[in-house]
Amino acid sequence: MNNKIVSEENFNKTIDNQQVSLLILKNKNGYVCQITNFGARIVSFFVPMNETKLDVVLGHDFIENYENDDFYLGAIAGRYANRIANGKFSLDDKEYSLLVNNGPNALHGGKKGFDKVVWKAQPFLNENEEEAIELRYLSKDGEEGYPGNLQVKVIYTLTNNNEIKIDYKAVTDAKTVLNLTNHAYFNLKGAGEGSIVSHDLILNADYFTPTDAGAIPTGEIRDVSNSPMDFRVSHKIGERINDDYIELIQGFGYDHNWVLNKENNQLSWVATAYEAATGIEMKVFSTEPGVQFYTGNYLDVKNGKESKTYPSRSGFCLEMQHFPDSPNQASFPNSVLNPGEIYTQTTIYQFKVR
Repeated sequence: MNNKIVSEENFNKTIDNQQVSLLILKNKNGYVCQITNFGARIVSFFVPMNETKLDVVLGHDFIENYENDDFYLGAIAGRYANRIANGKFSLDDKEYSLLVNNGPNALHGGKKGFDKVVWKAQPFLNENEEEAIELRYLSKDGEEGYPGNLQVKVIYTLTNNNEIKIDYKAVTDAKTVLNLTNHAYFNLKGAGEGSIVSHDLILNADYFTPTDAGAIPTGEIRDVSNSPMDFRVSHKIGERINDDYIELIQGFGYDHNWVLNKENNQLSWVATAYEAATGIEMKVFSTEPGVQFYTGNYLDVKNGKESKTYPSRSGFCLEMQHFPDSPNQASFPNSVLNPGEIYTQTTIYQFKVR
């Protein structure tokens, strides 16, 4: 069972002339969350289990492994999370070309996205006496091909309701596109404790966005009815994951955007995951219009925490987001940020043991 706190000493390193650190959040109920300012990543999340604590987030024990991480473990993905087709989009008739890093497409911000930079970190107590960390990053005009100097702030709070709450805020000095998410992989059996296919999942979504073979949305918004994409009632993640359904065949499992049932940008319930073997339940709430449900199909981590391996489908992501390739899809929710506007969003991962 995975219950060892990662050592702060293992993250004491200078990268890009900035100090990397590992910070710890605790709440009154014994929950513990570890955050590093390298990539603004969730390193560990510990759920109290009788005499021990179970770490349910995939990650590494050493900063060097995060430097070489290709899977965005626990990271904030940006400037544009998910994919942009052919690494190109236009604003006001001007075309921008991004660094491509996923076949012909740009993924999660490019070759050096927000997951590979050092953020400025400041721990604090909020008005409810809950422990929190504010992380800031300035993404300069032209970084990875994106226009505008973008100032980003992310606050992680470990609440006394046993939630890891993520608040995002950003402003720009030039018109740009923006889509931020957290890319934590969860395993409610414990990180490195096997597959997530036994988890039960509910998604509050009547529709999803089908993709082509390159995982780019076709523009269609399809009803999930009578398909293995329907999680409106609880299903095991692995129950239909290998069905003869083109979306699952192309993605080697679930790796799609679901269109959430909601009005505007209200904070509302998105999903519930549950693992009977441990009794751990995770509920997700967000202000975002979509969620990328990813079953870690491409995971192949040899050096996880406590020397554990994370093979395919050993973690799942619920990435709260605007839709993939929105800058090139006029019918999708707007992902353009203008000067004078303030980008905000909130995501909550709430835990309990049934």
